[in-house]
Amino acid sequence: MNRLIGIGEKFPEFSMQACVSLEHGKEFVTVHRRDMEGKWTVLFFWPLDFTFVCPTELAEFNHRLKDFRDRDAQVLGISNDSHFVHLAWRNAHPDLKDLGYPMLADNKKDLSEALGVLHPTEKVPLRATFIVDPEGVIRWVSVNDLNVGRNINEVLRILDALQTGELCPCNWEKGRPTLKV
Repeated sequence: MNRLIGIGEKFPEFSMQACVSLEHGKEFVTVHRRDMEGKWTVLFFWPLDFTFVCPTELAEFNHRLKDFRDRDAQVLGISNDSHFVHLAWRNAHPDLKDLGYPMLADNKKDLSEALGVLHPTEKVPLRATFIVDPEGVIRWVSVNDLNVGRNINEVLRILDALQTGELCPCNWEKGRPTLKV
């Protein structure tokens, strides 16, 4: 496994196909690293389509999409499955039919490898989440093992804290005072 890319590093360049719709002829687009410029971006990886924990995470990110948009942040989901498999999964799973964010297809595993989030033996992405600032700098990384889903409330809390640009104490939540030095 490559070294896990960390805080303060630039998010790597990428260009990949993404499933964005179920509408015939509008299912796929190409998403590039440059599409993140000037925006807070939350990127999350899941191991495989057509599995058990993964759809719970994808559905919850979708349920909370308005909360991310209210923070001027975009969400990008990524796995090593192809964009065609993403489309098939969305068509087959009722909780995924109306996703409002792209499902990127890192089927060559280039981005997963560059970020250091491939499981060492299974060769699928760990449940990694990255928050990237508008300048393309990684500001937060969280990685779970394959069997443990992430907490979307915590992703939002960290995004809120990062966007303050201030010192935020333990368990800080939006609306609470930050630390003054």
